[in-house]
Amino acid sequence: MSPPEAPLFEVENLHVATAEDGTPILSGIDLTVRAGEVHALMGPNGSGKSTLASALLASPEYEVTGGRIRFKGDDITDWPADVRGKAGLFLAFQYPQEFPGVSVMNFLRQALSARKGIDLSVLELRLAVMEWMERFDMDPSFADRYLNDGFSGGEKKRNEVLQLAILEPEMAILDETDSGLDIDALKIVASGVQEVMTSRPEMGVLAITHFRRLLDHLAPDHVHILMNGKIAASGGFELAAQLDAEGYEAWR
Repeated sequence: MSPPEAPLFEVENLHVATAEDGTPILSGIDLTVRAGEVHALMGPNGSGKSTLASALLASPEYEVTGGRIRFKGDDITDWPADVRGKAGLFLAFQYPQEFPGVSVMNFLRQALSARKGIDLSVLELRLAVMEWMERFDMDPSFADRYLNDGFSGGEKKRNEVLQLAILEPEMAILDETDSGLDIDALKIVASGVQEVMTSRPEMGVLAITHFRRLLDHLAPDHVHILMNGKIAASGGFELAAQLDAEGYEAWR
């Protein structure tokens, strides 16, 4: 009998503090994501959700003071952000940065070259980007605009989903992708994420959110509630429904 396959992504007893002054924020996070699973992490403001996302992608603003992060069986706790990205980790930012002077197409070409170690021709990449833009119902001229420069909130988030599709990561961390979106924009972004998940069924997803509305689209396999730097409860989608009805008070 062959040994069980290692989880895709593991967080083990993770402690995180601010790099500037050592203020502890996360105090013992345990999380296991297997290939093809969708996990949701919910919690109120200040609970540590975005800190966790940043720490998982090695943000210099935070320091891991204890515990381990493993990806595809490798201990990546000390890996820098670019190495994690090349290995197949992806973070969709809550507040995507603007890059005036750098087109969406050029950014994707450089990012894909770093991720895959290959230098796609402009034509090859444009064909792939145009195919995904058609699937996302995006205007083709979007590819030649400067990255996030003058984009609406919805456009920035759709661009993050486009990156998710093109870069083909094994593990995607979505940091409050629904933040600042109205109902229509949320549906568009969520359907884009679903489209990528359908094309890459082995991809793991950790969706960090305040609200149940994104989860109604993504249908997570597991839901976790983060309170005061710790996971206070874990369960299935019914946990999100309970949270929607009762609020966070029951776990404070």
